[in-house]
Amino acid sequence: MEKVVSGIRPTGFLHLGNYFGAVKSFIEMQNDYDSMFFIADWHSLTTSPKPEDIQNSARVILAEYLACGIDPNKAPIYVQSDVKETLELYLYLNMNTYIGELGRVTTFKEKARKQPDNVNAGLFTYPTLMAADILQHRAVKVPVGKDQEQNMEMARKCARRFNNIYGVDFFPEPQNFYFNAKAVKVPGLDGSGKMGKSEGNCIYLHDDDKTITKKVMKAVTDSGPTELNSEKPQVIENLFTFLQICSTQDTYDYFNEQWNNATIRYGELKKQIAQDICATVAPIRERITEFSSNKELLDKIAKQGADAARESASATLKEVRKIIGFRSL
Repeated sequence: MEKVVSGIRPTGFLHLGNYFGAVKSFIEMQNDYDSMFFIADWHSLTTSPKPEDIQNSARVILAEYLACGIDPNKAPIYVQSDVKETLELYLYLNMNTYIGELGRVTTFKEKARKQPDNVNAGLFTYPTLMAADILQHRAVKVPVGKDQEQNMEMARKCARRFNNIYGVDFFPEPQNFYFNAKAVKVPGLDGSGKMGKSEGNCIYLHDDDKTITKKVMKAVTDSGPTELNSEKPQVIENLFTFLQICSTQDTYDYFNEQWNNATIRYGELKKQIAQDICATVAPIRERITEFSSNKELLDKIAKQGADAARESASATLKEVRKIIGFRSL
C-alpha cells in the first residue's frame, strides 16, 4: 500500500478552501492508501503566534479534521511537535539545501512581503521542514493545494539530492496528489484568486448559515454581461467555481445559460450559492461542535497518532543516520 502524508497549519479555523483543496483528498485517500495526517504547529511559528493560540488551534483543527470525515483508525492524525524526529531530519536536509534555491521559492517571497519585519530563518527554510514532514515517512504521495506545488518540487529535490550524495535509493520522490484531475483552488469572496485566512475572504466550516449568507451576498461582482456568450471575468468565474464545488450540475448549467444569454441576476446567483454552501457546511459544523466538546477524546487520538508517527519516523531516521555515517542511537 502506497504511503501518503500531509498536514495543515493550525493558524485558525479550517475554511472552505482547506476542505475542498486538501481535506477532501484526505478522506478519499484514507481508504486506499497507507495515510498519515498531521497538524503543522511548528510551521505556524513562522508568524509568531501566541502560546495559547498554538495549543487551542491544534485541538480545533483536530476536531475539524474528524468532523470532515477523517477516521483516526484508518489514518493516524498527529500534532507535528509531538514527533521530535522530524527536527533531526530537518537538520540533515538543511545541510544539503542551498540558499539560492530557498530564496527563489515563491511562497517565501510572498510571506516576506507580507511580514517584512519578521522574515525569519524558519520562514526561509519552510520547504525543508515540509520535506522532512514528508520524507520521514517515506511518503510517495502528498495531497496539496496549487500554492504548494513549488514546495513539493523542493521536497523531491531534497530526496534526490540525499540519494545522489550518499549513493543510495532510499527516499522516494513524493508526488502531488489532487482530489480531482488538477489542483482545486477555491477562490476568495473578495474577487481574489484564492481563499485564505490572511486575506480575510474565507467561509469557515464553523460559520453559521446567517454568517455564510452575509459573506456570500457581499461577494465582489461586476456590472454584468452585455454580450451573448461573453467570457466571464475573474470575479464572476470565482462565483461559478463555488457552484462547481457545492451545487448540482443542473444548477451550474442553469446559471451558466443565464450568463450566456446575458440575463443573469447576481442577487439570485448569490442566494443559490449561499444556500448550497450552507447545505455543505451544516453537517460538518454540527460534528465540529460535538468533537470540540470532548477534549479527552481529542487528546487520546493525538497521542495515538503521535505514537504511530514516531514509530514510522524513527525507523527512517535509523537508516538515515547509518547512511550518513552517524552511529545508531
